[in-house]
Amino acid sequence: MSLLTRLERTLGRFAIPNLSLYLVIGQILFLGLAMFAQFDLERISLLPNAVKEGEVWRLITYLVVPPAGALTMLRAIFLAFSLYMFYLMGSALEHSWGEFRFNAYLVIGWALTTAGAFISPGVYSTNTYILLSVFLAFAWLNPDFEISIYGIIPVKMKWLALIQWLYYGFLLVVGSWPVRVMILASISNFLVFFASDLVRWLRSGRRRITQQTRQVSAPKDEDEPRHRCHKCGKTDLTHPQVEFRYCSKCAGEECYCREHLGNHEHTVVEAKKN
Repeated sequence: MSLLTRLERTLGRFAIPNLSLYLVIGQILFLGLAMFAQFDLERISLLPNAVKEGEVWRLITYLVVPPAGALTMLRAIFLAFSLYMFYLMGSALEHSWGEFRFNAYLVIGWALTTAGAFISPGVYSTNTYILLSVFLAFAWLNPDFEISIYGIIPVKMKWLALIQWLYYGFLLVVGSWPVRVMILASISNFLVFFASDLVRWLRSGRRRITQQTRQVSAPKDEDEPRHRCHKCGKTDLTHPQVEFRYCSKCAGEECYCREHLGNHEHTVVEAKKN
């Protein structure tokens, strides 16, 4: 029995159903407050130095802070679409895994992201990478699921996920240390849930490549004989010293070894050229 299964039996009753919906509602609510009531989102964002001074609510409230760029109307519309997709993917994962496992997936990402933020206590941290980890999990489980970008360009999830992983790799190389820590922390939940699947996938891919390499490098002549006696089944591979002849009067020009050629009903035939 896995650790996650044991925890589910013990703590499953505390799982929050429809967690992705609550996160979406929270972001929309605070986005509206910021746009129309001039609410300062920095008051609920994760700033470790402020947490050390007693503002502990920031450890939770930063999960419902919308991106800073969403305060413009155009980006707010894009955020609305992104949150809608997050809700759909989160609901799908919750339906597939169950409430507890989906909660655990987000909690692991939240806990490690929050802990990683204290490495740079004077820098505000974001929830973006935690939410994107839901997209990566959905894409892994549903690689051929197709969405339409702008309603006209169909793209499969596996290609979008590949772009996201490449972008993460780019940020890990050129990004600042706080960004690197946020990325590594937020994808840790993905690795916890899918590490065994990744290992099996890599091993399977390695076997496929090895088999294909062997098939390409192996000469076809070693696999299939050029001549096979129609009567006894001898081939030029199993009996290289035997001479073979073909009968042009038989259907398909049947092949015979020297031993059984004399019993053939037709006359002696000429050897077929390779």
